[in-house]
Amino acid sequence: MALEITDGNFDQVVLQSDKPVLVDFWAEWCGPCRMVGPIVEELAKEYDGKAVIGKVNVDHNPDISVKYGIRNIPALLFFKGGQIVDKQIGAVPKSVLTDKLEKQL
Repeated sequence: MALEITDGNFDQVVLQSDKPVLVDFWAEWCGPCRMVGPIVEELAKEYDGKAVIGKVNVDHNPDISVKYGIRNIPALLFFKGGQIVDKQIGAVPKSVLTDKLEKQL
């Protein structure tokens, strides 16, 4: 299951991770986010132990959303070594996210 990432645990879970991290910025009211959500959950299972997969609810965690300039959701940011190395804005097929994640492993 994808980790719940918050303003409080973001630095520890994402920036200090020794593995690649995929962060899904989403909201309950966002239709495209509901399409991407199950894909993110599948990736969390498939990449367990190889990468960190998490979700940030933008309504509950405004500090992180503002810090990374999240204006459109779903926004999926890929981190490695505490830095953004790739991103995807909007709903896309699972294969697109898998390809981007594989490049970080």
